[in-house]
Amino acid sequence: QVQLVESGGGLVQAGDSLRLSCAASGRTFSTYGVGWFRQTPGKEREFVAGITWSGGRTYYAESVKGRFTISRDNAKNTVYLQMNSLKPEDTAVYYCAADQFPGNYNNYRMYHYWGQGTQVTVSS
Repeated sequence: QVQLVESGGGLVQAGDSLRLSCAASGRTFSTYGVGWFRQTPGKEREFVAGITWSGGRTYYAESVKGRFTISRDNAKNTVYLQMNSLKPEDTAVYYCAADQFPGNYNNYRMYHYWGQGTQVTVSS
């Protein structure tokens, strides 16, 4: 069993940065792949970034490549999403998700555990 809690969201201006954190409970979290997704009202959950259990591989949506960086600290049971050069279109609720075998990291249906989400709002 894994429980996930996101934090770090907020209201920022275009061009600013934010770092989201996903803190996990559970001794085996270091064996889980993790993804960050985002969602706006009326739209399907959208893949943002993913990272393998070791941190050895990362994956990004084209819309955030070069601006966002996913990383993890397994000693702290935490995964981070560093978001730079934020744009108004990045506004969404951001969720982290975890699964031992995500397979296709960009498919939200592959994840078993989800956090409650954190709101990110980017003003122009």
